[in-house]
Amino acid sequence: MSLWGEAPTPTLPTDQTTERPEPRTSPAAPGTEMSTLKINGQTREVHAAPDTPLLWVLRGELQMTGTKFGCGMALCGACTVHLDGQPVRSCVTPLAAVGTQEVTTIEGVRGASIDALRQAWAAINVVQCGYCQSGQLMSACALLDKTPKPTDADIDAAMSGNLCRCGTYPRIREAIHQASTN
Repeated sequence: MSLWGEAPTPTLPTDQTTERPEPRTSPAAPGTEMSTLKINGQTREVHAAPDTPLLWVLRGELQMTGTKFGCGMALCGACTVHLDGQPVRSCVTPLAAVGTQEVTTIEGVRGASIDALRQAWAAINVVQCGYCQSGQLMSACALLDKTPKPTDADIDAAMSGNLCRCGTYPRIREAIHQASTN
């Protein structure tokens, strides 16, 4: 028994379930089209309107929840993914704009840059709340792939669209510099 007493056992009415609902992928939904996407090295078919933000396709239809929703206006960077290696804000990238480009999410990013960043992030203890981290890592990875030995100015430019509510910017910068030496 805790200080707060015994918690009552929750009960559900018999007509309710705690199972997760299936993603809504009805091809008959008005305005949807079948699209083929290359995501993390795999070909995936999705049913969505061409103007649907890529973020909603990733999170809603494909259940890839590593990419976060932050602001919905491309101001915070939490939704950052790569399109053909370039960081983009998936919350404002319409499905139609993806075309044949390869989409890489935090779940699928691979290589020396991301490995070094993950090690540096852990060694320096960058993460505080963690919400922005997938976007931070995706932007930092694109930076190191393009500029293996970035200056402070390079880091500022590459990371300027990524907000951290906890203010871990000095640790993020330090981790990027540490990762660039590996």
